[in-house]
Amino acid sequence: MKNHINKWFFSFLLVIFTSISAYSQSLNDYLKIAAENNPGLKGSYKEFEAALEKAAQVRSLSDPTISFGYFISPVETRVGPQRARLSLNQMFPWFGTLKYYGKGSEALAEAKFQSFIDAKNKLFFNVSSAYYPLYELEQFIEIEKANIEILQNYKALATNQFSNGKGSMVDVLRVDIMLKDAETNLSILEKQRKPLLSTFNKLLNRDENEVVEIEDFQHEENIPNEYRRDSLLESNPILQEFDFKIAAAESNERTAASQSMPKIGVGLDYVFVGKREDMMVDNNGENAFMPMVSMSLPIFSGKYQAAKKEAQLMQEAYRYQKEDFENQLITSYEKLDFGITKQQELIELYEEQMEQTKQSLELLYTAYSNSESSIEDVLQMQQQLLKYQKLKVTAETALKINIAEIDYLTAKSFDQ
Repeated sequence: MKNHINKWFFSFLLVIFTSISAYSQSLNDYLKIAAENNPGLKGSYKEFEAALEKAAQVRSLSDPTISFGYFISPVETRVGPQRARLSLNQMFPWFGTLKYYGKGSEALAEAKFQSFIDAKNKLFFNVSSAYYPLYELEQFIEIEKANIEILQNYKALATNQFSNGKGSMVDVLRVDIMLKDAETNLSILEKQRKPLLSTFNKLLNRDENEVVEIEDFQHEENIPNEYRRDSLLESNPILQEFDFKIAAAESNERTAASQSMPKIGVGLDYVFVGKREDMMVDNNGENAFMPMVSMSLPIFSGKYQAAKKEAQLMQEAYRYQKEDFENQLITSYEKLDFGITKQQELIELYEEQMEQTKQSLELLYTAYSNSESSIEDVLQMQQQLLKYQKLKVTAETALKINIAEIDYLTAKSFDQ
């Protein structure tokens, strides 16, 4: 059993540290912390270890029985009166029963391990899903800070234009109103950091206020069509878990059939015999050994037939559940795949819109500096640029989360 646990423990370490390198370095570090600290993941692995111990139990024979009897009235025999009897008996199940017991329990342990793998993959997805909104927030904060700095420059320009008689006080007030809106937005964004940090840190099972370093990442180019589609029904651990449950139910069916067969008992009786005083006989007073063989009679076979039928029904149930889960996987994948395509197209659109907006903004700014346009046109274009910048960040975040979810559904590992 220790060898089994060691084998699975090393497998546990392998799946933990080979599944995380596909992410950015900073996120990679946090995934390691989550794998080491998350109590839910630890609990899932302990369930697997407990299932291994169960497999060891069912392979064992039942305990032998020992009994002792004392004759209150000694039974007279030719060689002397019987004083007491000591009996030892061991029952053996029908041939192959223990093997089927063991195979069924081992299959259930394998199913628990696949459940642990899914819990690990889901944890990594949850950590990623909590990490990318933090990235989005930090980008929003930086964009808003840059916006405030630009508006302050606009305010200084509008004030200068007003002082030189080339503009009106309304221009200064318009910029001031937008500046206050931007400062309020920045304050709200900074307050939003706390709940996002709490969500992320608790997945890592650490203090909710612990600082999280957010690494900038570039938009992923050329994500292939039907990203990892071929791995969807091959690698998902839940599907493999169903396969092991089906195998366990098949072993339970064979076990039920074996239980309907007789059990064989092998035993030994040791009889304590007293000496005869009335005559001398051969073997006078010698204790007696008596080997014994017994057999159970499984005449009430209804319960065994019911157990066999139960195992057959469970096999059907698991097959239906597996088919239903496959359908859910395909449906989820198609939505995510569309999401990737959608976000990629939106990112391209926003990049083009940002570039054109920047060019327009430069022209309007120059025109306003030369008193050839109003500050309102400049401010509207500035807000348009701000909108596209934030939309691009939101699309990048959604794209990353979609990719992470597909990686979860397809159980992506580091060599893929």
